[in-house]
Amino acid sequence: MISYLYVGIDDTDSPDGMCTTYLACHIIAKLKDNGIDIVGYPRLIRLNPFARFKTRGNGGVSFKIINDEKAQLAKQIVLDEVSRLSMFDCDNTNPGVIFYDGEITRQMEDYAFRAIYSFITIEEAEEFGKSVGCEIHKFKKGRGIIGSIAAISLPLKDYTYELLAYRIPENYGTKRQIDYDSVYEMDKKTFPDTFENIDYDEGYIAIEPKTPCPVLYGIRSNNADALIEAQRMVKVLEPIEDSCIFLTNQHTDMHIQKAESISQMKQYGCYEITATVKDAPHIIDGGHMFFKVFDESGEIECGAYEPTKNFRKTVSHLRKGDIIKLYGGIGEQKTFNIEKFQVIELNDVEYKNPVCECGKRMTSAGKNKGFKCKKCGNRIESSQKVPVKISRFLENFRFYETPVSARRHLSKPLCRMDL
Repeated sequence: MISYLYVGIDDTDSPDGMCTTYLACHIIAKLKDNGIDIVGYPRLIRLNPFARFKTRGNGGVSFKIINDEKAQLAKQIVLDEVSRLSMFDCDNTNPGVIFYDGEITRQMEDYAFRAIYSFITIEEAEEFGKSVGCEIHKFKKGRGIIGSIAAISLPLKDYTYELLAYRIPENYGTKRQIDYDSVYEMDKKTFPDTFENIDYDEGYIAIEPKTPCPVLYGIRSNNADALIEAQRMVKVLEPIEDSCIFLTNQHTDMHIQKAESISQMKQYGCYEITATVKDAPHIIDGGHMFFKVFDESGEIECGAYEPTKNFRKTVSHLRKGDIIKLYGGIGEQKTFNIEKFQVIELNDVEYKNPVCECGKRMTSAGKNKGFKCKKCGNRIESSQKVPVKISRFLENFRFYETPVSARRHLSKPLCRMDL
């Protein structure tokens, strides 16, 4: 029976540079130079997007090799490269490396889901890792062991792939030399196998990072073959040091838990919840839009923030009484950050003053005194307004999502949903 050595790495980057996927790609190349091949694709596992302490994309990487006589050499290469390339100058960079040579147990899978649904402390991760037999290596505070254990443990029933191409070090921090026309052509020919390449409304090239990291571009897809075709089509005017395809939980909604009521939801968690709109959405200084929803258990404020651009216009069409299914997470301010929503039932009725026999809309004759017509003088005793069906911009059962430029790594786009 073949035995595997699992390797997990996390928290090696900083806002100023490096990328854990690049480090993994570099390590994999070095292992290959020493006659050590990984088994399958390396994995990029995104964790809770609302975790209080997280790396830039809050993702750990993992891969596995055959556990043979070269395993010890592999471990040394991993530790040497993490020591050499991690951004130790950053206070918030605290790498962690995990080696594990057993079977992935249900207990380990549960841990991984906990890292996605909530948050785990360094102490909890270390205690858990030791209890299941992980070999733990902490650098500085070692916060990276949290994501490293999750990266090797998470089961992937739904998954996507991402091809990441990397720059040569001399070009870090400079403008990326990507031929945008070729990206548009690639998207046209490979969508929907590849997706989220471009935000057409904003003219935003989504495959291009906006940080000084080693990544030149990243293309996301439902299958690996489409990525190879897409890479051939994207033209760049600078050298590519290397590239790597990762198997990932990105764009799967894996972070979303189904909540039965608002009261069940906790801060820093991500949920799907059905509720009723309590008030009309309104914008505050800074361009952020807010409204409240409620159910029998309570209410919560929802936010569509300025970076979501035109999505706020869609949200603005919600009105009191609409029943919607929301997807998103609860952040630092205890506001529900909307990733997408589905209309369940629109409130398409308004109550208006009755129309007089002469065709003129009547006005109130005073409190509890019925209505009167200013045109012909006709009066009616009833003070009850009448229901009037109104047209709505939104549609029942339709989904609405944030734009590509504002979408979280884990959020499942509508093009991947069976609608």
